Amino acid sequence: MDSNIPPKQNRTLRFSTVISISLVLLMGGLLGLILVQSHNLSNYVKENIVLNIIVNEGTKESEILELQKQINSNGEVLRTQYISKEEAARNLTKDLGEDFVEFLGYNPLLPSLDVHLKAEFADNAMITKLAAKLKKNELVKEVVYQKSLIDIINQNIKLISIGFVGFGLILLLIAITLINNTIRLAIFSQRFLIKSMQLVGATKAFIRKPFIIYGIIHGLVASLIAIVLMVLIMYLVINEIPEIGVLKDWTQFMSVAAGVIVAGVIISGLSTWFAVNRFLRLKIHELY
Repeated sequence: MDSNIPPKQNRTLRFSTVISISLVLLMGGLLGLILVQSHNLSNYVKENIVLNIIVNEGTKESEILELQKQINSNGEVLRTQYISKEEAARNLTKDLGEDFVEFLGYNPLLPSLDVHLKAEFADNAMITKLAAKLKKNELVKEVVYQKSLIDIINQNIKLISIGFVGFGLILLLIAITLINNTIRLAIFSQRFLIKSMQLVGATKAFIRKPFIIYGIIHGLVASLIAIVLMVLIMYLVINEIPEIGVLKDWTQFMSVAAGVIVAGVIISGLSTWFAVNRFLRLKIHELY
């Protein structure tokens, strides 16, 4: 056997090493999908914060539609919806459960525009600035939005995001530790071979190379197994909870999958490098 290639490792050890790494990467990948979904959810909530622009009585529909066009051209605005007096009356009647127009004898409601902002602009500072700008338009009677609700939404999203990031960092540290320990145990079984090659004059780089290649291959195989398990788990979850649609956006899923592959290869390769170096530094009597 070529001295540059480690002897065939025990298949059980190889299998257990790959499975252990894949399970750790699976946890990391699932957390990545959860983070993606939570980011999508926070954007969805922010993009459904509504600024209600009340238009003056007697304003022509053509003027309102022109105002809507101007608002839509604003880079901060995601979309707008025109609500006529009649539509507003129908909506309120539905909410109240009775026809208030028939009771009053007339429709007191005014036409309006519902404005939805892009997620990155959905905070009170930006909304206040936009509202002040809109109020200067002679067609606008009032701009209504729930300032306290917006503050609560943004604060809660910020706290949840910090919690997820903190949990993610802890899980990353645990993943690195577990993978490192798993690989170190696998290299431990080869410690006498490493020392024997060193004693016959093999350089450290020559000894390290085949082990690192094995480590990278194990990391790659483990990451692919983790991705397959992620797909199976997410499809099971989506079948039970159709509202969760992470896998419907393959760009996001592929980004998470690519991250799992990169993490698996890099962590496995570096862990193997450190483990082999550790045994290269040991004296013969320290191997026992």
